[in-house]
Amino acid sequence: MKLRSLSAAFAFAAVFALISSAPPAFAAAAASIPPPVTCDRQCLYRVLDQYLVGLKAKDTRQVRWAARVRNTENNVELRVGDGLWGTITALGDYQMRIADPATGQVAVYGVVTESDTSSPFATRLRVENGAVAEAETLVARPQEAGVAFVTADIKPLPVWDEILPPERRVSREQMVVVANGYFDTLQLNDGTLHVQFDERCDRRENGAIATHRTDPTLDEIWNLGCADQFRLGAYRYDDRLRDRRFLMIDEERGIILAGGFIDHEGKLDQMPLTNGGTRQAHYRRPHSFVLLEAFKVDSGKIRQVEAVFHTVPYNMPSPWR
Repeated sequence: MKLRSLSAAFAFAAVFALISSAPPAFAAAAASIPPPVTCDRQCLYRVLDQYLVGLKAKDTRQVRWAARVRNTENNVELRVGDGLWGTITALGDYQMRIADPATGQVAVYGVVTESDTSSPFATRLRVENGAVAEAETLVARPQEAGVAFVTADIKPLPVWDEILPPERRVSREQMVVVANGYFDTLQLNDGTLHVQFDERCDRRENGAIATHRTDPTLDEIWNLGCADQFRLGAYRYDDRLRDRRFLMIDEERGIILAGGFIDHEGKLDQMPLTNGGTRQAHYRRPHSFVLLEAFKVDSGKIRQVEAVFHTVPYNMPSPWR
């Protein structure tokens, strides 16, 4: 692997030093961050724009593809032009973009329509010499996603576009530690926090706000913030957060994009909560989600979370291993 600059070399060395002392699963995931390439933010956005134009037109010829392309949709490797490329009928206006010039990657969260169904989606692209070499897409189609709260009525959140001043940014390696700490908190959630949350932290999953709700008809869990939900142990039924991949980092905006799977063994029924109460486990059978999840990190604390996830066969492996 050839590093393009001395600063990149120091950054890579820092990440290597961090992961060399970390648990094997974390080390493997952190080491999966691709090496630096040359394409600035505007370059990456142009590639993404052309990709979306081609997708909307169902015309792969409008995209510049690398000689070898890896393309997946909902955790299955597909030929370019298959899947969503053949069924899209509209592309929504909502977009949340992430760019990482250091690794030549760009991502978007948005809304896509197929026939009469609109779905939240997330796509990550890796760009080589101005061409798309990797395309990873998750589409949370309401009929298939495996959750009841999928919505395509998604409003922009200004927090994602906010450029952080340097004093509120953390290093790339610390961004990985924060995202990994979130996953550790979610896995076998027993009330212990392995990461810090901003008190304003909100989480949006498949388009639906999952925190700080005020609807009295909902489970009280949804009225809590990020930290308080986890302190309560509300997600104890999440047995594993495996195959963690820390994919790209938008340093200006303080965003890290991660991928992985949530496995539910389905053994739990009534779960004990840390306040002495109980909660019915959502999954009473073996079940897995594949996910792409973005974290806004401000001063080392998680400020906002955006996730797209979709049901896959239990314990399904990743084609990105």
